[in-house]
Amino acid sequence: MCDDLGFERLLGEEGFFARMLGRSPSGAGRALLYGPDVPVVLLTGGPGMGKGRLLRAVRDRFATKLPVIYLDCGSPVYTDRAEPEPGARSAATEVLVEAARRLSTWQGTGGSFTFPRLFAGLAMIATGVADGTPEAVAAEVERYAELPQRQRFRGLGTGDFWRGALLGAIRNLLTTLSGQALDPYSAAVSTALVDALVSGLAPRGKAEMARVYGAYPGAAGQPEHGLRDLAADFRAGGEGREMAERFLFQALREDLEAAYTGAVGWLRRVGRPAVLLDRAESPLGEQLLRAVLIDRRGGQRDRVVIVGTARRADGGAFLYEGLPPGGGPAPVEFRPADGSPPAWSRRADATAGRAPLADGVLLLRMPLLTGDQLRRETERRQRRAEPEGGTNRRRVDAAVARLSGGRPHTVIRLAEAAAAFRMPADANDRAILDAPLNVPGDVAAERPVAEVLLRELVLDQLPVRLPAEHHDHWLDLLTHLSVAHDTECADVLLRHHQRGRVHRLTAHHVEQLLTDTGWPACERHFIGDFGLRQLLVHRLYALRPDGAAWYADHHLLRDHYTGRAADEGAASGAAFHSVTAHRMNHHLVSGGVDDVVRHLAGTLPGRPREWCAELLEIAQAPYPSGADTRRERAQGLVAVDGPALRRTVDQLLHAVWLCEERTRPTGRETARTLAKLLDLLSIMEFEGAGQLGRTATEWSGLAENDQPLLRCACTDQLGRRR
Repeated sequence: MCDDLGFERLLGEEGFFARMLGRSPSGAGRALLYGPDVPVVLLTGGPGMGKGRLLRAVRDRFATKLPVIYLDCGSPVYTDRAEPEPGARSAATEVLVEAARRLSTWQGTGGSFTFPRLFAGLAMIATGVADGTPEAVAAEVERYAELPQRQRFRGLGTGDFWRGALLGAIRNLLTTLSGQALDPYSAAVSTALVDALVSGLAPRGKAEMARVYGAYPGAAGQPEHGLRDLAADFRAGGEGREMAERFLFQALREDLEAAYTGAVGWLRRVGRPAVLLDRAESPLGEQLLRAVLIDRRGGQRDRVVIVGTARRADGGAFLYEGLPPGGGPAPVEFRPADGSPPAWSRRADATAGRAPLADGVLLLRMPLLTGDQLRRETERRQRRAEPEGGTNRRRVDAAVARLSGGRPHTVIRLAEAAAAFRMPADANDRAILDAPLNVPGDVAAERPVAEVLLRELVLDQLPVRLPAEHHDHWLDLLTHLSVAHDTECADVLLRHHQRGRVHRLTAHHVEQLLTDTGWPACERHFIGDFGLRQLLVHRLYALRPDGAAWYADHHLLRDHYTGRAADEGAASGAAFHSVTAHRMNHHLVSGGVDDVVRHLAGTLPGRPREWCAELLEIAQAPYPSGADTRRERAQGLVAVDGPALRRTVDQLLHAVWLCEERTRPTGRETARTLAKLLDLLSIMEFEGAGQLGRTATEWSGLAENDQPLLRCACTDQLGRRR
């Protein structure tokens, strides 16, 4: 896998991250972006957009020049580490400890970091260990032994005013209280620890402890009160624990900031340190992001570059604190294709707490691959296999481009699977989804690439807020929803496929979950991402022999809209202007082609403009797997009975269907077919026929350039990848 694929502008010597961190990958200095108030950077994009890959690339490119650490907030390891002592640890404290430990071994310019401020808070919450005895507390404190101090650099007094804090705390606990009969969480243990942490410090250390922990809510400037309240809030759980954890994250950043200030820090440190939070849409990641955003909104300033991931395009609902979408100023966003990063500054009222947390972020839109990048990647991988004919290679490249939509992970997987794949003659693009792929570490030698992608993009990235009772059938629900256009037909499918379940999802729930996961919306397709929809359609057809599941879902929807025939005057969702068009769409792809042709032939005279719009809506449908006969039928190579009008409409329907499904190239041949058929209709003897000549010119021009005849969000995205 090419780690920097699509990220060249972000990772280069003059790129975004070089300017955020103040150093290029080669070690050269760079003028810093923003500051002294630094935005939290959120990489926004759904599954397969490469957010984690970019974070790891930043770590690998810059971590030898600057203190840059990568943390996976979605890993269960932090919860597992906290489990033995739930009263003294949490997933949040464990991730902070890991960050501090990694930075305490930093060997680059300026040397390792110390975390005495963070250590003091961790030592206090250690009093919540299950046993509660001095020995148990001391054992818990010893977990953090390497954090508060380090070996002194020769000739420098670095960290001297913290010296003795750890040893004093442990000595006090062990010698003063050891062997005494104390109740768990005895005040004596807490008091001894506070005395050791504060009283044993040099004057500068005491002053710093007062500045940090004296600012804890309710401490009134007294560090002893702040430390005790911190421990009490942590033990209390709920919002109290979250406040304590937020303060510990602040203490860690205070320690990092202290290492950069003063004469020694100014001389020895360069650039900015960075904490990279992968899968930050998880509860732990969201908590850490909220903590730093609240602190900075409140006026705290530090130079730590926080970069997190966000599946949602708006960065996450928590950023808006209950405000509806668009209820306030939009966050500043940066698209790498735009060139230079945008200006960013906090709003004037932000420090008064009136601005939402979104005011403190910079949304970095993860880039889709350009057409040139996509072609280079597919060609690079095809060179590994036996040389193929140029026609096959171009056909495979086009299929990868359309099915991926430029989504980097999908491009990489499809290109790899297609390296030795030969497209069947006159095949639909979805044929490539059966190409075998060998994924390192997978127990199976090979799997169809569609199966691999669905596991990686859907099953491995379930919506964070998807209730556990729906985990086992989430992929199945999405598979059936691949044929839905709007919430009405989605609800029809959901009711049918959730029969017998106590807990059910509605179309509204699924829409929200898809949005939260970062999948785009489309006004004409319920599954709004073209590539994901094709994967699901492909799976739906294979669920049961001979596409039985496919046909059953379309029949279900056809029958539903047949039952709504009395509502003909009512609109049928955003995708259709009439119930009849919606019904005919599902009838078309479930074996009712001849009925659809009869309907179209009978409704054309007298209403050519409305008829063309209806034709496009009916034909925006997937084609079943298997042999694709649409091209032959469009060209009149398949015998069809009936008068000339009906035969011509039959051919035109299949030509438009080819253009609208977007899973095979159209080009000049299809454009000529469209123009010929519409011109034929325009000279027939029915009212309004002459108006079809203009349509012939418009549609053939679009088809020749492989553009959709009926635009929507997902086909527009495809057009931008060409």
